[in-house]
Amino acid sequence: MISIKSSREIEIMTESCQLAAKTLTYISDKIEVGMSTEDINVLCHDFITANDAYPSPLNYHGFPKSVCTSLNEVICHGIPCEKDILKDGDILNIDVTTYFKSFHGDTNRTFLVGNVKPEVKKLVAVTYDCMMAGIEVCKPGARLGDIGAVIEKLAHKNGYSVVHEYCGHGIGREFHEEPQVLHYGKKGTGIELKPGMTFTIEPMINLGKRHCRVLKDDWTVITKDKKPSAQFEHTIVITETGYQILTLDPDSLYEPKF
Repeated sequence: MISIKSSREIEIMTESCQLAAKTLTYISDKIEVGMSTEDINVLCHDFITANDAYPSPLNYHGFPKSVCTSLNEVICHGIPCEKDILKDGDILNIDVTTYFKSFHGDTNRTFLVGNVKPEVKKLVAVTYDCMMAGIEVCKPGARLGDIGAVIEKLAHKNGYSVVHEYCGHGIGREFHEEPQVLHYGKKGTGIELKPGMTFTIEPMINLGKRHCRVLKDDWTVITKDKKPSAQFEHTIVITETGYQILTLDPDSLYEPKF
């Protein structure tokens, strides 16, 4: 069952989404070589709770931390820890979800740490473009498959692969709702998009092949070929005329720098 949100629900949900975006703005100024991913987890946790919200990942199906930190070949669901120290040339995805006033807001961003190789910088830039391309086809009457089709086309055009096993999702009062939003597929297929639908678009794009495996912690997902993977994510709502990105920080316009 896909939940259609009322205008009032969207208004409240936007507050949670904006807080998630503000968390990424806050942490973006703190990231530096030598810090651990656990340092990032603590900073994000404290920022979220200081704003009267709860970090949705914490204890979700047993996940032990407040954010996901995915380094280099980690595709998603990386667990912050003191042993993961940021090095010059790393890329790091930080995935933040906040629970505020009974609604979840979900967003993530891949950050460049120090001097990143040009080919990896390009991967990050194209991944951001893939997310935005998927968002821009969203409007009433479009199909869910249109999102995946345009993302896959752009990724393949640049010689990259798209992860199939993990996808975007509906979101609202529940962290994960229907529908599943694939980042590959055929234009004109899937459910019809309607005003009031809220979901994430969060493509995971690999420098090498698309295949992945889960580590023994049952959370961390890495590329099988150990090549880098990048990801970006926004929560959006379908409006009467198109879409609105909910996970934007109104006090700090995000301009990607690659």
